[in-house]
Amino acid sequence: MLGLVSSTTLAAEKRQLPDYDGRDGGPTKPGEPLLWVPRVLLFPAYVVSEYVVRRPIGALMAGAERAHLPETLYNFFMLDQERKVGWVPTFFVDFGFKPSAGVYFFWDDAFARGNDLRLHAATWGTHWLAGSVTDRIHLNRSDTFTLQASGIRRPDFRFYGTGAKSVEGNVSRFGADKLEASGTFGVALGGLSRLDAGLGARSVHFRDPEEYRRTSTPTRAAQGFFALPDGFERGYEAGFSRTQLRLDSRSSRPASQTGFRLDIEAEQGSAPRAGSPSGWLRYGAIAGAFLDLNDRARVLSLSVATLFSDPLTNAPVPFTELVQLGGSQPMPGFVPGRLFGRSAFVTTLGYHWPIWVWLDGTIQAAVGNVYEKHLRDFDTSLLRFSGAVGFETAGISDNPVQLLVGFGTETFDQGAQINSLRFVFGTNRGF
Repeated sequence: MLGLVSSTTLAAEKRQLPDYDGRDGGPTKPGEPLLWVPRVLLFPAYVVSEYVVRRPIGALMAGAERAHLPETLYNFFMLDQERKVGWVPTFFVDFGFKPSAGVYFFWDDAFARGNDLRLHAATWGTHWLAGSVTDRIHLNRSDTFTLQASGIRRPDFRFYGTGAKSVEGNVSRFGADKLEASGTFGVALGGLSRLDAGLGARSVHFRDPEEYRRTSTPTRAAQGFFALPDGFERGYEAGFSRTQLRLDSRSSRPASQTGFRLDIEAEQGSAPRAGSPSGWLRYGAIAGAFLDLNDRARVLSLSVATLFSDPLTNAPVPFTELVQLGGSQPMPGFVPGRLFGRSAFVTTLGYHWPIWVWLDGTIQAAVGNVYEKHLRDFDTSLLRFSGAVGFETAGISDNPVQLLVGFGTETFDQGAQINSLRFVFGTNRGF
């Protein structure tokens, strides 16, 4: 009969399934074919992240959820029903240095709405002590005023000399006591862009650690490995002002992470000691471009950094106020304190990808080094290579858990031999 369709015809037609997971039916993203580049080049990292990290964690989480373990632990660490007050045990291991263990306490809306309090304490014996108190006041939904006081005493800092040609064999140890207090205003400029400005004071004094006496910094200096670093004998007390500007065209996830970012930072310090006042200016910029290869936070990035430290008086800059590379600074394949200088140049190629709902992976390949003032002795033959692959909990700024494996090399004109290995695991404390 015209105009009617039989039930047999309807049954014969196959029903098109809806796109439940959102992965099919859309056009290919412009950068999606480029995913094969990091997948091939970073195949070892992929194998580790997929079969050593993601799948075992997935299996453990599934079993833990069936046993209601996450909820049990969450309730154990929370101290109130609204879950605004709690504590977390902390630990940190950076091979070649003494580890630490401690506790991290947080209290949102402490004493008044919009006032967040953070306390952290860590130790590894009487010669390794650290603590901090942070109070952040939310002036509105995006602007803040932060008061912070911190102190650290530890015996195992490293020093290799200053300049581009410092060598691994010159490693020495020194102890240091550092106290610092600051107040900082933070203003949101839209999206991820932000301006922070503040004032503070710090006191830094250095020690010849008994347990490292044979390889201590003063001992190595007396043996002629390098000159005793500026400021070591007397330490210093200084006031400082700091400004940090971040211009970022991106938005928070799950939005596409394609965009550009520019970080500019400057800190002016003044140590008005009678007879030998000193002052310095540290400043620099990092510019980066980011390409989200499929708009799902698989991000390829390229950045360039230039950093400088200049004296403002006739007195030299204390060595701990010089530009530093390694550790939490650029070129993380090197251990903290590996490179000190008056200036630095670093370019970094990175890849960042989600592994699990709360876990991200990252890999970095960087070339750079420290130099004399204003990159005066810059030469491509003096560049070093730093490589690192790691994992970090995503979306947790207060107390993220980090795993990182990295390495660094001598300068290219010395053969670029790998002579610095780094392994880090633990809670990398922030606010």
